[in-house]
Amino acid sequence: MSDGARVIVGVSGSLHSLTALHRAAEEARVRQAVLVPVLAWTPVGGERNYRARPCPPLLRAWQELAEARMTSALEQAFGGLPIGVPVRPLVVRGDAATVLTGLADRPGDLLVVSTGEQGGLRVRLRGLTRRSVTRQCLARARCGVLAVPPSTLHEDLRALHRGIDLRELAAA
Repeated sequence: MSDGARVIVGVSGSLHSLTALHRAAEEARVRQAVLVPVLAWTPVGGERNYRARPCPPLLRAWQELAEARMTSALEQAFGGLPIGVPVRPLVVRGDAATVLTGLADRPGDLLVVSTGEQGGLRVRLRGLTRRSVTRQCLARARCGVLAVPPSTLHEDLRALHRGIDLRELAAA
């Protein structure tokens, strides 16, 4: 293993993040690095709301749900942990972009993020435009960033979900 080399990847459990997780595992194998899947979470309603009305038992429940989501993501992606690469999963309370760029702080690190459906650009939320996690990571990272586009399988899944027969599309 390379001296302290790490491949840090943002994980949410979405199909897009699972695609990034697979790519990150491959990068870690090639680089002989430690794979660090990171699931960042914040209290429902946000940190500000939680500070106004703290509830430690609820906070513990949210932490446990985040840990279960990480376990589920690794299970879905690899059937457990990937083979042939050391893995150090982290579940961290905080804003995803801030957590990821804070952890990926060494020049030799590689930060892997999914571009998601929006291609890593801007997301509309309740009439406001906010920068996506991907865009924020690209702007703030102190190491290399690999933005992984959605797999072509995602479009196939969306088509199936909408009830479109892919065989008909291929025959057309």
